[in-house]
Amino acid sequence: MNEHGTEHNHPTVGAVTTPATMAGMDDAAMGHGGMGHDGHAVHTAGQHAGHSTAMFKNRFWLTLVLSIPVVFFSPMFGHLLSYAPPQFPGSNWIPPLLGTFIFFYGGQPFLKGGWQEIRSRQPGMMLLISMAITVAFIASWVTSLGLGGFDLDFWWELALLVAIMLLGHWIEMRALGSARGALDALAALLPDEAERVIDGGTEIVGVAELVAGDLVLVRSGARMPADGVISDGSVEVDESMITGESKTVPRTVGDPVVAGTVATDNSLRMTVTAVGDDTALAGIQRLVAEAQASTSRAQALADRAAGFLFYFAAGAGVITFIVWSLLGSVPDAVTRTVTVLVIACPHALGLAIPLVIAISTERAARAGVLIKNRMALERMRTVDVVLFDKTGTLTRGEPAVTDVVATNGVTADELLALAAAVESDSEHPVARAITNAAHRTGRAVPQASSFQSLTGRGVQANIDGSTLAVGGPALLRELNLAEPAGISGATAEWMGRGAAVLHVIRDGAVIGAVALEDEVREESRQAVAALQNRGITVAMITGDAHQVAQAVAAELHIDEVFAEVLPRDKDQKVAELQARGLKVAMVGDGVNDAPALARAEVGIAIGAGTDVAMESAGVVLAGNDPRAVLSMVDLSHASYRKMWQNLIWATGYNIISVPLAAGVLAFAGIVLSPAAGAVLMSLSTIVVALNAQLLRRLKLNPADAH
Repeated sequence: MNEHGTEHNHPTVGAVTTPATMAGMDDAAMGHGGMGHDGHAVHTAGQHAGHSTAMFKNRFWLTLVLSIPVVFFSPMFGHLLSYAPPQFPGSNWIPPLLGTFIFFYGGQPFLKGGWQEIRSRQPGMMLLISMAITVAFIASWVTSLGLGGFDLDFWWELALLVAIMLLGHWIEMRALGSARGALDALAALLPDEAERVIDGGTEIVGVAELVAGDLVLVRSGARMPADGVISDGSVEVDESMITGESKTVPRTVGDPVVAGTVATDNSLRMTVTAVGDDTALAGIQRLVAEAQASTSRAQALADRAAGFLFYFAAGAGVITFIVWSLLGSVPDAVTRTVTVLVIACPHALGLAIPLVIAISTERAARAGVLIKNRMALERMRTVDVVLFDKTGTLTRGEPAVTDVVATNGVTADELLALAAAVESDSEHPVARAITNAAHRTGRAVPQASSFQSLTGRGVQANIDGSTLAVGGPALLRELNLAEPAGISGATAEWMGRGAAVLHVIRDGAVIGAVALEDEVREESRQAVAALQNRGITVAMITGDAHQVAQAVAAELHIDEVFAEVLPRDKDQKVAELQARGLKVAMVGDGVNDAPALARAEVGIAIGAGTDVAMESAGVVLAGNDPRAVLSMVDLSHASYRKMWQNLIWATGYNIISVPLAAGVLAFAGIVLSPAAGAVLMSLSTIVVALNAQLLRRLKLNPADAH
C-alpha cells in the first residue's frame, strides 16, 4: 500500500532468496568483480578464452609495424611487384629474424588456441591459422638456410597472415560481450561499509564483516548492505535495481529488505538475515554467470567453416604429398604440400565475420541499438518469440490518469483540478500523475492549505473553506463512506482491469474518482504489430496481477502472458519457452531481468534500465523505444546474408585454389605457384571487405520499421 492506499501488485521482493548451497560456489564465478583466482578477467568459453581485446590490439599494431620491412625485403614480394629489394650486409636476414618474432609473438594466441582445439578435438579457426603459420615458418626457415634446395620463402605471407588474423580477432573481440561486466555491475550495488549498531552507538565495519543477526543502521539515501528485516522505522524503498519498477515501495517494521536497495526518505534499523553468497544479489549473480556460460558454448558460423576447411586442407595436403611423391619427386611433393597448407588459410575467412559484425554494430548504433555480443546478432534472425517485460518496457513504468468520473454538479476537469490541488504538496508518483493530468486540461488549479498525509490511506487539504481528501478504498472504509451509484459502475470496471482507483471526497461526500494505470507506450503497439507481421510471436512477462497483465495484453494484442511471476522465476519462464523448442529474445530493464536476459538466445536490455540488465544482455537499446527490436531483426537477417556471402567466397576460393596448388591440372601445364596463391588470397580479402561495406546501405529507422 502507498500513502494513497492503492495496491501496486508488486511481488514481495524479500521472496527473492538464495539457497544455502550457493554459499559454497566458486569465487571465480561469484566473487566481486568477476575475477578468476589468477587476477585476470574471466572470459566466456571458446577460442578467445584467456584473451582480451587489448591483447589482440597490441599484438596487431606491433606485428603490422614489423611486417612492413618483412614484406619490403622479401624476394618473392619483390618479384611480384617487379622490384629488387635493397641489398646490404645482413639484409637477407631481416625477413627471417623479424618473421620469427612475428611467428612467436603475434602468432602465440593462435598457436595456443590451436593446441587447445587439438586437445578438445574441435578443430576450428585457431587450428587452421596455427597450421598455416607453422608450415610457413618451417618452410621459410628451410629456404632461408638453403636446405634441400626448396624455394618456399613465405616470410612475407606469414607476417601478413598473422597481422590480418590479429586484426580480425581484435575486431571480433570488440563485438563480444563479457560476463564480468554484469557481475561487476551487480557487485557495485552493494556498499563497501555498513554502520553496525552496538551498545552506546554505532561502528563502521566492512560489509564482509556482517553476520546474520547484526543490527544495522541504514541512513536516508543509503543502500542496504545485506538482506534483512526492518526492526525500527518506516521508509520508502527504491527497489528498482531488483524489480525494475520505478515506484518506491513502503516498508515498515517486520518487512524484508534486500541488499542493494535504497532507503529514499528515512533512516531505519534492520536485522541482518543473509550476507555474502546467501543474499538475493548473490543469487542473481550466480544465475547470470550460469546463463551466460550456457549460451557461450554455441559455436559461431565462422568456426564451423574453419573446422570444415581444416579437414579439407589437411586431407588435401596428405593426398598432395603422396601423389607427388609417387609421380614426381620428394622436393616437388614438399613444395606442393606446403603451398596447399599455407594458402588453405585464407585471410578472407579471418575477416569475413568480424568485418560484418563491426559494420553491423556501427549501423545498429546509429539506429539506437548497441550490439555487445556477436552471437546475439547471428541468433536474432532465428528468434521465434520476443518476450517483453511489461513495466518500463511495454509501459512507461509510471502511473498515469486514464479515466475520470464525477458526480452530478462536478465536471471531470473540475474534479481533476481539485484533486491536483490536494496533491500539490506531495512528491509521490501518484500525485505527479494527477497534477500532470490536471495541467493538461488547461484548468487553473486552486490553492490548497493545511496539507496532511494520511499514511496508507491518502492525502487531505483545505480548499476555499472545504476539506478535500484523495484516497483509496482504505480511506472510504475509515470514513464509513460508500460510492454514489453514479460512479460505482465505472470504478468497478476500472478495478476489474487492475487499475488503481482514487476517490475525491469533499466535506464527507464522494464527488468523483480517478483511475490510474501504468500507461502503455504508443510505440509498443507498433512494435508488437510489426513483429507479428514478421511471423514472430510476442509474449509478455510481469510480476503484476493477472487482471492487470491481461488488460495490457488485450490492448496490445499480445499472444501469450506470464503474470504474477516472482523476480527469481523470470529466467525459468524463458527456459519453459525454450523447452517448447522456441528460440527466445528477452527484452527487459531490471536486475531481476538479468538472469532471463542472459538465459535467452538473445537478451535485449532497455537502455533506460539498470546497468546490470544492460551488462547481462547481448543487445542494449539506447532509448526505451521497443520498436528498436525491429531494427535488430532486420539487421540480423541482412548481416547473416553478408556472412554467408563472405564465407561462400572465402571457402569457395579455397575449394578452387587448393586443388590448383596441389597440381590437379599439372598435366595441362596449369600449376598454382606459391606467389600466385598469395596474390589470390589477398584479392579474396579485398572482395570480402567490399561486400561487407554494402551493409552500410541498410536503412534502420525504428519509427519506420512498422
